Amino acid sequence: MFVRSTALILTAVAALSLSACATRATRLDAQWVNPEFAGKRAVRSVMVMAAIRDSTNRRMFEDRMVTALSGAGVKAVQSYKFIPADGPVREEQLQRAVSEAGAGHAVVSRVTNVSTEVNVTPGMVMGPTWGPGWGSSAAWGPGWRGFAGYYNTMWMTSTPPRVTTTERVHADTRLFDAASAVVVWSGATTTTTNFNSVQQIIDQFADLLVQAMQADGVI
Repeated sequence: MFVRSTALILTAVAALSLSACATRATRLDAQWVNPEFAGKRAVRSVMVMAAIRDSTNRRMFEDRMVTALSGAGVKAVQSYKFIPADGPVREEQLQRAVSEAGAGHAVVSRVTNVSTEVNVTPGMVMGPTWGPGWGSSAAWGPGWRGFAGYYNTMWMTSTPPRVTTTERVHADTRLFDAASAVVVWSGATTTTTNFNSVQQIIDQFADLLVQAMQADGVI
């Protein structure tokens, strides 16, 4: 019974640890809402655009963002369906894509910076509590004291220095009115990539943005 209870406790702790990691993967550093749109919930249709050169990550993000927006009652569509190329496009091409999608707004996310933090934990050496002169009796002699010291040092344990790196991706997301190109909402985020898979990070990122837009009353 004790073993089973211990296993259940360890499982629960592991689950909570994973949940905590997922929670802190992305944070919203700052957000702004245009006073003319705050609380009006005027956004009804959106084209989702990810300014990411990696085709797979771009499509993963746009798909997940569309799902999150749809869950909030907003009609959303991926930009890759109208702009398949991964890279800059001409203004008229961008306008045409938004028009063909029938979107009244466009939300654009881009990476602004990637920073890396290096943390070094010093190593340590732990040895036995007794010293190299093991045995006070003269019967052991100098030779035995030397042998005892050598033998005892074999039990010493050494922990090497540990170096860990934390990568943080800083992103900027803006929601535009398609007709006037006015910024309706914007948010700055920081994502720590060490904790979760790319899919988990994208899922949380999209949910966080949509929740923030809902809180500001634009959707």
